[in-house]
Amino acid sequence: MKHFFLASILAGALALPAYAADYTIIAPANPGGGWDQTARSMQTVMQQEGISGNVQVQNVPGAGGTIGLAQFASQQKGNPNALLVGGYVMVGAILTNNSPVTLKDVTPIARLTGEYEAIVVPAASEIQTMKDLVEALKKDPGAVSWAGGSAGGTDHIAVGLIAKAAGVDPTKINYIAYSGGGEALAAILGSQVTAGISGYGEFESQVKAGTLRLLAVSSAERIEGIDAPTLKESGLDVVVENWRMVAAAPGLTEEQKAAVSADVEKLAKSASWQEVLKSKGWQDTYLAGEAFEEQLGKDISATETVLKDIGLVK
Repeated sequence: MKHFFLASILAGALALPAYAADYTIIAPANPGGGWDQTARSMQTVMQQEGISGNVQVQNVPGAGGTIGLAQFASQQKGNPNALLVGGYVMVGAILTNNSPVTLKDVTPIARLTGEYEAIVVPAASEIQTMKDLVEALKKDPGAVSWAGGSAGGTDHIAVGLIAKAAGVDPTKINYIAYSGGGEALAAILGSQVTAGISGYGEFESQVKAGTLRLLAVSSAERIEGIDAPTLKESGLDVVVENWRMVAAAPGLTEEQKAAVSADVEKLAKSASWQEVLKSKGWQDTYLAGEAFEEQLGKDISATETVLKDIGLVK
């Protein structure tokens, strides 16, 4: 009888859902931003898809993600249940802040999403096309003010690349960094700046309402559903994509890293995640393993070059 009960208990245990360990995802930014949205979307999908029974999100904002990165690297060493969301903006912030902690101090797992930059002007602006904006930039770089996100981030890098492609000294650009998308948007709508730059999603509703004019997007080819030329079509050889990634803690065993990678792959390949991408207007740029680590190295090197050109990194 005793053996029967033991067998019953074991059978019952085996019949329970085989969840992976619970996860805590660190979003190194304030609630509402792109990293926070990514972390909370991951939380929802991982639970919906049965990848993890319980997923928590913690916000650790500051310094372009480098405060959250440093805290994650020091406090989560060897913890296979901790994840960190990061991306292109963090690469720039590490360099511009001369951060002692870098992405080499964590375990990169995969690139998840991408979002292209959009260049806009107020609807009342005399600037009608990207070519008009470039002509003004060539005439007097300092007279053209750009509203965007944090210094050294994707928006700033994109403006530097636009200036360089137009034959303008990138150190002469008049870039105004705003801590939040709302502040930048208010400055653009109030005609306090010449132009604005951010992910298309930040401007979509105003573009559709007719209060902002969309001049160009930073994709390699035209984006379906968006009525705007690419920067390449406008005569500027520039393609910029603001990508987001997920990393695991440092000091994991190969088995632990493989288990985390498998869970992230399940997330990225799931129908629920594809729905999130569609609803958010994010591109599916999933890249994992050695291919991602190799691409990350290239992106860090290219970003360092651009930030030196802009004058933000010595």
